[in-house]
Formats: sequence, structure tokens, C-alpha cells
Amino acid sequence: MIDGILFDKDGTLFDFRKSWGGWARDFLAGIARDAAHSAALAEAIGFIPQENSFHPQSPVIAATAEDIAEALLPHLPGETGAALKARIDAAAARAEMIEAAPLVPLLSGFRSRGIRLGVATNDSEAPAKAQLGALGLTGHFDFIAGYDSGHGAKPGPGMLLAFLRQHGLEPGRVAMVGDSLHDLEAARAAGMRRVAVLTGIATEADLAPHADVVLPDIGALPAWIGGLAA
Repeated sequence: MIDGILFDKDGTLFDFRKSWGGWARDFLAGIARDAAHSAALAEAIGFIPQENSFHPQSPVIAATAEDIAEALLPHLPGETGAALKARIDAAAARAEMIEAAPLVPLLSGFRSRGIRLGVATNDSEAPAKAQLGALGLTGHFDFIAGYDSGHGAKPGPGMLLAFLRQHGLEPGRVAMVGDSLHDLEAARAAGMRRVAVLTGIATEADLAPHADVVLPDIGALPAWIGGLAA
């Protein structure tokens, strides 16, 4: 029933709060002039330092590095968008990613069954590959794309359609797995199965109306796939 799985990265492969809370704290500390400036920068990107979390509309959740830079630029006079995006990407490449579930055995199990695997993220491609490579995960994926890989960003379906074309897959036999409405909207537009997980910021109530199934995390995928074949 499932020939391919395309994963979002942040909030899906990696626990969002644990991974990106640390990135936001360290990145803002590096560019802020003082505590008041740091607070203003945190508010601009919807980061809640005391909770190590984010507001639901934060651009860090599902937007691109360019969107994050645009939100910060009014608070950084003299900075250019291109230079700030480069700093964001460099910091992201160094950020410690915390797995939402043990990834190597999970991905190895899928590959042993002949399932094609991919990553479609609104992060930039270079830091995404750096993060996956740091955990020894790159070789488990047949496709890795960021918003700047030439296929566009989610909620557009470009990355998803590229994955289908590259491997000759039927959309109804491919699952898009993600933690945000951007992921589910992209899956709907591409004709894929829509699988939501709760390791991001969005709640089950947010995601369920737009998903075929809501799982606690990607560790529940094998049982869900097994149920489809029963």
C-alpha cells in the first residue's frame, strides 16, 4: 500500500522544541546587543525563551530562512537580507538535532521493505543535509530537498511532485509525513496520503481535520502502514 514516504524534517524527523529551541536561544544570543534587544528579536520570530518553545505562527516552524531573516531585519539596522540568511543557515547547520524517534532502525526497516524515502523541508538544502549527515542519516534517503532546491517551498507541492517523478511513484501510494498544515496542504495538492505527527508545535485539533491519520510521532508509522495492508 505504501511505496514511498516523504518526511518533513523539523518537527517530524526531529523534535521541534528540543532541536530548534536551542538554535533560537544560541542564534539570538549571538546577534543581540543586550537583553532587551534579544527579547525584541525573540518576539519577532515568535520564540518563547522561558518555555524553549514557539508561538504557533512563528516563521521558524514552517517558513524559510528568508522569511526568518525578513522578520528579524527591522531589528537589525545595517544588516542585509542575504547576509542574515547566510548567518541563519550557518547556525542551523551547527544546531544539534534531537531525533523524534530512533531514526536509524526506523529508516533501515523501511528501506529493507523497498520503500523509497525522502525529505522535503522548508529549511535550506545545505543545512538540512548537514544536520542529516551529522547523525549518519543521509544515506538512508533517496531524495533530500529544501525550499531552495529548485522545486519551491511548501505548502506548494513542488518538492513532493519532484520526489514522485524521480522514482516513478504513484501519489496515492506515497505518504507525506509532517507536523504542520504546510505539510498536509502540500500532500493534498500532490495527491499523497497525509500523515500528521505531534512532535512539532501544532496540536491534534489543529491537524486532524486536514490529515488522513494523526500519529504521536514517526515511530508509529510501521504499525499504521501494517494496518493498511491488513
